[in-house]
Amino acid sequence: MKELVRIIATSLVDHPDQVEVTETETDEQITVELKVAPEDMGKVIGKQGRIAKSIRTVVRAAAAAKDDRKVVVDIV
Repeated sequence: MKELVRIIATSLVDHPDQVEVTETETDEQITVELKVAPEDMGKVIGKQGRIAKSIRTVVRAAAAAKDDRKVVVDIV
């Protein structure tokens, strides 16, 4: 999941070198935290959060195909 989020985020932002993705796993869920440059935050979130919602949907679909754990994507 970490690499999927990294690929999506780097394609959206102006400063791909500042994209940081961390992943924390427990028995019940996977938490993926995405950090981008402050000036790229709007590009990752999108108007009314549409891009952020799309990222979360894609990651959940990929996780459902691979594993039955819940996936949470936090954009910081």
